[in-house]
Amino acid sequence: MSVDAKTVRRIAHLARIAVTDDEVAPLQDELNAILSFVEQLDAVDVSGVEPMTSVTPMAMKSREDVITDGGHAREIVFNAPLTEDNYFLVPKVVE
Repeated sequence: MSVDAKTVRRIAHLARIAVTDDEVAPLQDELNAILSFVEQLDAVDVSGVEPMTSVTPMAMKSREDVITDGGHAREIVFNAPLTEDNYFLVPKVVE
């Protein structure tokens, strides 16, 4: 895929970037270089490679799903300026 000057101007317009006529040619070269690199990546065979969430292997941290003691609502809202039935009261912000 190749990017022409018209496409560079359209991309600049969509990105709200002011581009002068002198800047179009260098940007066109840069965009074409990026697209050729993406085409190279597309050629890599990744069948058999598991998807990763990180470049370094790591184990998911987990904990037991157990019931905790809870029951601390009164202590949690103790220092709040306004409360009602162990809930925080906040000013209305939407009319």
